[in-house]
Amino acid sequence: MPRRTSIDPARGVLVVEWPLFGELSRGLALKVSRSYQPDVVVGVATAGVVPGAVVAAMLGRDFHSILVSRKYHAETVRDTPAVFGEAPPQVLNRRVLLVDETCDGGDTMRLAISALHHAGAVEVRTAVCFRTGSYEPDYHALATESAVVLPWDREIIVDGGLIANPVYRELLGA
Repeated sequence: MPRRTSIDPARGVLVVEWPLFGELSRGLALKVSRSYQPDVVVGVATAGVVPGAVVAAMLGRDFHSILVSRKYHAETVRDTPAVFGEAPPQVLNRRVLLVDETCDGGDTMRLAISALHHAGAVEVRTAVCFRTGSYEPDYHALATESAVVLPWDREIIVDGGLIANPVYRELLGA
């Protein structure tokens, strides 16, 4: 699923390759470790699971996920995200690091934070690889106003073959 419902080419495009995404996830773990020791790491599914798992592994913490999405088992993209399912019960009475791949306006983060507090987390801090808008997470690896195209978003599989993702085709000149 694309990170934004609309992409403004005037903001620029940052095409991210796997090695850069890996290094940003690694750097994010280092930033967090210098000032916060969470008991558990929770990744926002789906794309936040990738950096979340890296951060959890590097911090030596358990990893869980929470599904917050603008599109889930639906053909249309919603204006606002929603939490699907429940927050992991392992956050009860624990300090939590919530990780996503990007954040812009913060709607997804605020929903996930609320769900984690509702599930009994005593403290929630936030971390993202890319801060792209007005929302300021506690930790970020890179701030940019550009639209971020992640490695797994550039191509999709159709009829068993890879094709350029229609969402990004024009931006990438594919």
